[in-house]
Amino acid sequence: MKLIIASNNQHKIREIKEILGEKFEQILSLREAAIDHETVEDGNTFLENARKKATEIAAISGCAALADDSGICVDALGGAPGIFSARFAGEHGNDEANNRLLLEKLSGASDRGAHYTCAMVLAYPDGKEVEAEGYLYGEITANPRGEGGFGYDPLFVPKGSLRTVAEYTDEEKNAISHRGEALRALLKKL
Repeated sequence: MKLIIASNNQHKIREIKEILGEKFEQILSLREAAIDHETVEDGNTFLENARKKATEIAAISGCAALADDSGICVDALGGAPGIFSARFAGEHGNDEANNRLLLEKLSGASDRGAHYTCAMVLAYPDGKEVEAEGYLYGEITANPRGEGGFGYDPLFVPKGSLRTVAEYTDEEKNAISHRGEALRALLKKL
């Protein structure tokens, strides 16, 4: 069976292919599947946004479709940026601006607790859906560190670690990441 990942984010696609590679004959990004579609993420939760993306791509492609919505939730900011993580500073996907704004908003904050959330939905053209969620808890550093990862990884130190996620190897990150946890939970349901 062919799986379409409702994303063109190469970091996500690589992680998904590594974890789900043996379950599907072929796994393609939207670009690889020649699908030019952008879902309007207007849900109020990560799960609502993931479900909408997955069901739209399953309907368009006639194939199984996997979508996630993920982001960082910061305790001192009441869970923000949350579902707005990718566009926190206004421009979608501007990691540097998003990280800068997060550090500005946490300036002087004593509570730097945060967690990554990932909601994952696998939708089939017949309407069947499988969903899972994953979390990674930790805190926000005062300064970015590391060259790996993406998004808020240079600022996020997982609980029990001294390194930011951007200082982890891909293998180390996949073993603990919120997306990896959601994917492994989804895999158990297949």
